[in-house]
Amino acid sequence: MHPFGETRSARHPDHLLQTPDTFVRAPLPGMRGATAVVHAAPALGAHFTQYTAEFESNGVLIAAADQRFVYVLEGSLHSAGITLTKGDYAWFPPASKYELVASTVTRAVVIEKPYIPLPAHHLPSFLHGTEANVQPIALMGDTALEVRSLFPAHAAFDLAVNTMTFAPGATLPMTEIHVMEHGLLMLEGAGIYKLGNHWYPVQAGDFIWMAPYLPQWFGALGKVPAKYLIYKDWNR
Repeated sequence: MHPFGETRSARHPDHLLQTPDTFVRAPLPGMRGATAVVHAAPALGAHFTQYTAEFESNGVLIAAADQRFVYVLEGSLHSAGITLTKGDYAWFPPASKYELVASTVTRAVVIEKPYIPLPAHHLPSFLHGTEANVQPIALMGDTALEVRSLFPAHAAFDLAVNTMTFAPGATLPMTEIHVMEHGLLMLEGAGIYKLGNHWYPVQAGDFIWMAPYLPQWFGALGKVPAKYLIYKDWNR
């Protein structure tokens, strides 16, 4: 609690830093025994919705009309005949009939967006995996910065979700400016994020939304690696 309204959170037309001290929880339609912290949504100007779903034991999130990506932060979820635990993820095509049911107290990242079809490419089927089993790639040859791509490199998918892990002191090799927007959740560690002309200290638990063409750069600080989960629109 900050009695004088102090916070690291910041809102600008092209970006949002949302820190846990400003999170507001509310159930979404179709939730039972669960609640959500909505980080990004069309009301913000985003073309996707991202939230942290917090489940009680036996909590339920019903199926979504849009495509849905889920990444488990802690606990376990059952869906589509499989169990997802910490570090597991799944992608559900639009109009999937699968609910998410928690077997214990659980937190998960949920990303939803309308699917944009591409001529000559069929809608992909249900996908799931474990982040730790994805082969890391050194970004631009820098072994201090590892990227794990959670989606296959296939044009049928109109989104990408990666994890990026920075050794202490590692940085992005350049300030990036591009057509894609991002939703980013800090998973571990801390660092400095440059968003436009603003510089922000960030740490595990923080969320960042970045609009298209926003100048962006990150550097890891501290004695432990920094890691985040990052969404982007892709292949369209």
